[in-house]
This record gives sequence, C-alpha cells and structure tokens, in this order.
Amino acid sequence: MNALSAVFVGDAQADRVVPPTGYTARLTLFAAAAMAFLTVFALALSLATGRLAQRWGNELAQSSTLRISAPSEQLDAQTDAALAVLESTPGVASARALSADEQRALLSPWFGPDLPIDSLPIPQLIEIKETEQGYDTVGLRHRLQAEVPGAVLDDHTRWRRPLEKAAGRLRFLGWVSIGLIGAATAAMITLAANAALSANAQVIAVLRLIGAQDGYIAQAFVRRFTLRSLTGAALGTAIGMLAIFLLPAAQDEAGFLTGLGFSGASWALPLVIPPLAAVVAYLATGAAARRTLGELA
Repeated sequence: MNALSAVFVGDAQADRVVPPTGYTARLTLFAAAAMAFLTVFALALSLATGRLAQRWGNELAQSSTLRISAPSEQLDAQTDAALAVLESTPGVASARALSADEQRALLSPWFGPDLPIDSLPIPQLIEIKETEQGYDTVGLRHRLQAEVPGAVLDDHTRWRRPLEKAAGRLRFLGWVSIGLIGAATAAMITLAANAALSANAQVIAVLRLIGAQDGYIAQAFVRRFTLRSLTGAALGTAIGMLAIFLLPAAQDEAGFLTGLGFSGASWALPLVIPPLAAVVAYLATGAAARRTLGELA
C-alpha cells in the first residue's frame, strides 16, 4: 500500500531527477499506447475464437445427417424406410427429410440459386436430432446397412473435432500474443528507464553526495515511468476499444471476422489493460533502477 501511494502521490523534489520531457518520455508513452492497442485486438481475437468454438460445437453436437443415394424410383421408399428406422432408434429425438428447397439452399453457395435440383441425381438428406444421451452410432449404422442399403450416416464427428481444435489453438495463440506483448512492453520500458538513468548519472551522483538513498532515487524513476505507462496504455486501450466498436456487426453470411469484438460484460475486460501495464512498468523500472544504480555506485 505504501508503494502504491508513493507512485501516485510522489515527491515534488524527487520528480526533478527524472526529465519530464525528451525521447524517453515519448518512447514510454508510445510503447505503452501501441502495446495496449495490440492487446485489445489480441484479447478480442481470443474471445472471438472461444465464441466460435462454442458455436461450432453447439451447431454440430447432438445432430447428424443421413444421406440416401438410390435410383429415383427407389429414393422415396428408402427415405421412408430410413425414417422408420430412425424413429424406432433410442437416442434419436427427431428425424426429418429435407425438402428440395432446403437442399437447394445448401447447394446454392457453390452452384448458384438456379440449380435445377429436380433434374439432378442429388441424394436425399435426412436431418437427425439426438437426445442428450445420444444414440448408438455403430448399432444404427448396422441397422441402416441391413434395411436401407443406400444410406450413409454422418455424425459430424470428423467435422466438429478439427474445427474445435483449430479454434482452440487460435485462442491459445491469442493469449500467447498477449503474453509476448507484455514482455515486449517490459523490455522497452526497461530500455527507456536505463537510458533516463544513464542520462542523469551526474544528477544521481550529486544526490548521493548530499545524502539521498538509492531507494529514494529509484522511486522517482519508478513513479514517473509507471504514470507514463498508465497514461499511454489508457490512451491505446481507448483507441483499440473504439476501433473494435466500429467493426461491422457479426453476421452469419459474413463469416468469422465480423464477430471479432466484445459483447456484454466482456467490454469491461480491456479496462484491466492500463493497470496491468502500470504494474509491468513498475516492476520493470524498479529492476532497471536497482541494476543501473548499482552500476553507477
């Protein structure tokens, strides 16, 4: 608590040790603002991929597709037989054959809306909804092979798992990026603090001659660089949140990138970036000050 109050209250005499302007001040402000801006987007990416993975999982889980390929004169009979099998299968909540319009809508992104579906040998699709317990996939496949030779069951497992895995990896990379941004911020602030300490070597020597302790001198640098980092990070966070807010709204037909943003209470998450940047600056500057003051002794 004393260290925190010292950062915000400060000492007017000690503050004169650190130059209020110059390239170190501009570098610290710019580095903190730029890194905070990038952190906002990395955080938004991580949250967006988490939502994407959940959406993919919810859409593909507890649902299956049955594809029936048969001559046109047998297609209706095999469809009815497949529906009868599904209705008597434990774990199947509902099953329905897709209409020609629904199948045309599924194919229109690849073949256009004017696809003559009635004149093409397109398999009949049956949408299956599972109960929470699910059904015996192996047993159902055996029954379908015996009673509906043209039926192929797809439980979406081969689609769902790779997509969820890819989304999980992308989310992990987002958090790794945030960690790397924090490390880069600490490195740049450390360099700026070292430069400021070296530039004020003669002032530090005079302060020591009149009895100033190294802790007193270091605190002046720590306070100045912490406040600079807090100010720059607050500015970068505000600009980043504004940029996220101005992105297009999420749309199903627009894909993943329009869902890059925050929703609800997640808008409060970027607000922790400036305090975290101040903590990083406090620790980095403190370590740099102790090391450099030891070398100047």
